Amino acid sequence: MANFKISSRVAEMHESATLKMAQLARELSVKGIDIINLSLGEPDFMTPIHISEKAKEAIDQGFTKYTPVAGTLEIREVISHKFLRDNQLHYAPDQILVSNGAKQSFANLCFAMLNPGDEVLVFAPYWVSYFEIIKMAGGVPVVVPSLVENDYKPKMQDIHDRITSKTRMMIFSSPCNPTGTVFQQKDLEDIADVFKKYPDILVVSDEIYEYIIFDQKHISIGSLPTMNERTVTINGFSKGFSMTGWRLGYMGGPKEVIKACIKVQGQFTSGAASFTQKAGAFALNSDLGPTHEMCDAFKNRRNVLLEEVKKITDWKVNYPQGAFYILPKVDACFGKTIAGRLIKNADDLAMLLLEDAHVALVSGDAFGAPDCIRISYSLSEDKIREAIRRIARTLDKV
Repeated sequence: MANFKISSRVAEMHESATLKMAQLARELSVKGIDIINLSLGEPDFMTPIHISEKAKEAIDQGFTKYTPVAGTLEIREVISHKFLRDNQLHYAPDQILVSNGAKQSFANLCFAMLNPGDEVLVFAPYWVSYFEIIKMAGGVPVVVPSLVENDYKPKMQDIHDRITSKTRMMIFSSPCNPTGTVFQQKDLEDIADVFKKYPDILVVSDEIYEYIIFDQKHISIGSLPTMNERTVTINGFSKGFSMTGWRLGYMGGPKEVIKACIKVQGQFTSGAASFTQKAGAFALNSDLGPTHEMCDAFKNRRNVLLEEVKKITDWKVNYPQGAFYILPKVDACFGKTIAGRLIKNADDLAMLLLEDAHVALVSGDAFGAPDCIRISYSLSEDKIREAIRRIARTLDKV
């Protein structure tokens, strides 16, 4: 039998914790166990029917061939208008790249802009794939920490202290996965002030949860004075339009940066699927009623989840203003024997809750928050209440 050698790049790569937990949950479900899966970052709503109909229409009309690598001119013009209308961002169509999901947008950027040893500041807690994509492109992720007591927003001094001569980029998300934190005007102004002294550092703003925001207004850091020319803004259709399986994302940024990213995408995948681009362009200019209804439902679910979680006295949680996650600090459970099992860390706790409470969550370790657990509220209010009841019953088995 051949002994094939896997590349060190892949051997050193960590599997996505969210996908791993989802797989474990599926395996238990197949065995007939009733698992409540609060691990996935996927809305449980159908894609709005008018968007799906537009894709069907495009297929029926034969719009099924290759498109330009950067995306059709139609969707790039619509995105350019959307950026200006919603975000006060000035990106011309030739400053926009449409990709197979926002994840590919960030991967394109890292492969286009990073040389081996280049450093990228990553606000923690962070989305799981940032770290691995940066490393795969030869970069070095540098974590900027934050605390639940500070709504998971880093201190400006902590950002400044981690900037070196090797720093090339900074990445953060707002609303944030996994914390639900929303960076407001003053927060963004403070961040911009730090980077004023470092004009060669590219600021990357992941705004995929833009449409899922509660009681606040979404603000793009690229809209601040001096920031547009040095900011890449990443967005997509998966969360706000419940189009996760459509794999359609986009980004806008400085022309030379986008040109380099197009070059990368041209060798990896070429353009995104033609008919999904047609549907995406239609979505951005169509009725956002279903999106607003989905956001209202998520807000209600957040309120239910926070109300239930606060009954677990050992857990600390912030008050998230967007996305559909909470990230409670659960380190009070560490060192305890629960349901006959010694809980040493968040990984242990997540596995215990899966196997004993039959609730799938994700350890915060993969998000740069080893004292935490991520809970997604992408299921019904009844499922959320039942999940927390199960968790509480397991935690009582001390």
